[in-house]
Amino acid sequence: MKKVLWIGAMVGIGVLAVAAFTFVTMYLWNWLVPDLFHGPQLDFWQTLGLLILSKIFFSGFGKGGHRHNNKWSGYWKQKWNTMSPEEKERFKQKMKEKWCYRTPESQDPHANG
Repeated sequence: MKKVLWIGAMVGIGVLAVAAFTFVTMYLWNWLVPDLFHGPQLDFWQTLGLLILSKIFFSGFGKGGHRHNNKWSGYWKQKWNTMSPEEKERFKQKMKEKWCYRTPESQDPHANG
């Protein structure tokens, strides 16, 4: 019987914590977003939905969120450590050209079509 009461109390505390976090988020949203960005005001359920959606998008449902120590990290660390300084510089330059610098043609979405 004590175990059931303890579990019930923990569930109740969890529900209260989620409700409190939702109310704080709703208050901050409704205080800032409409004035700063001319966005909508949210009610409790919309705010709770937004929090759940954020959780899904940014951390998923996995235990502990995303792990950055995946199977590829060791491969790339080893590859980087075995590169010569010239190879590292070439790699950095290719990454800059591909991801950091834009030519006028690549900035126009209608240039090639």
